[in-house]
Amino acid sequence: MILGLTISQFTILHVVLSFIGIAAGLIALPAFAAGRWMPRMTALFLATTTATTLTGFLFPISAFTPALGVGIISAAILAVALVSLYRYGLKGRARPLYAISATIGLYLNLFVLIVQAFLKVPALNDLAPNGSEPPFLAAQGVLLVAAILLGRQALRAGARRVQGGPAL
Repeated sequence: MILGLTISQFTILHVVLSFIGIAAGLIALPAFAAGRWMPRMTALFLATTTATTLTGFLFPISAFTPALGVGIISAAILAVALVSLYRYGLKGRARPLYAISATIGLYLNLFVLIVQAFLKVPALNDLAPNGSEPPFLAAQGVLLVAAILLGRQALRAGARRVQGGPAL
């Protein structure tokens, strides 16, 4: 039992939070990159992505794993995004810090989604059972390029005031 839920129920909660965070991030961050501010969607993205990261630490851990490493990095990155936005209001250097950290937070959530998809979806697992085959690497490569492009655009938007967003 974790937080009064069976491991199966808790896993479902963790996955649902992750999907909500991904969906909200795929709406909020491109909007930010295009110069539009979506405060509720941004809050939903940050809250559910942070909840996904934190709930990941509640699963039984017996040794250090790559998933734990990603969780630690994600927690640090999301802390930067949250402080940049809610403590500093995206003023000055907080704006580009937010753009970079929020993009990395979304990227890490999508990175884990791809890893899990190749582990759990039989058709994908058949293509890359070890997670080192070309289909898996191609999927992760496309994601990385997309994240870099999104982050670059968000950084450019961060250099100017986002319409409807916090003032400089």
